Amino acid sequence: MAPRQTILPFAAQPAGQGERIVLGAANRTVADALADPSRWPYRTAVLAGPSRAGKSLFAGWFAAQPECAAIDGADGWDETRLFHRWNAVQQDGGYLLLITDRQPWEIALPDLRSRLGAALQLEISEPDDTLAAGLIAHHAERRGLVLSEEARAYLLPRIHRTHAGIEALIAAIDRLSLERKVPAGVGLCRDALEGVQGMLQPRLL
Repeated sequence: MAPRQTILPFAAQPAGQGERIVLGAANRTVADALADPSRWPYRTAVLAGPSRAGKSLFAGWFAAQPECAAIDGADGWDETRLFHRWNAVQQDGGYLLLITDRQPWEIALPDLRSRLGAALQLEISEPDDTLAAGLIAHHAERRGLVLSEEARAYLLPRIHRTHAGIEALIAAIDRLSLERKVPAGVGLCRDALEGVQGMLQPRLL
């Protein structure tokens, strides 16, 4: 089969219209690998990563492509069933992406363990500053939340560098803004940080 590339619409969806992947150093290797599955050993890749990092979105977009399949939550499947699914891909062609929340994924069935150990191993890491800034903007846009440059500059050095933490904080800021009926300024962001992260945040002078 000739090599081909899978085009995934990571940035094609307009801001404010649902979920999309924000690309950065933490996940760009994953995006590049999904764009060209012809390079995968045994036509299989295993994707791991932290909560709310976009693994399911990657899986959904990949599975929508011809000859591509994905199993989200593969670590919860019966291992014999999963081994048969892997064998079917080898016999019938196509590409298989397996999503796991377990790090490491301990596999008891020896045949499955050896096959998946030889697959392409992909992992999404926690966001750096650049990706964190992109995630702050993305989650704010999804909620229709207006964050000033001052508020974003305040949040960035203080926010926990986790995908789930950034999403939870923006949700908290949005909730406080609606409850208080005030814009999401620095003071409100500080209160949200204290509520979500459980620590006093120093005020800007």
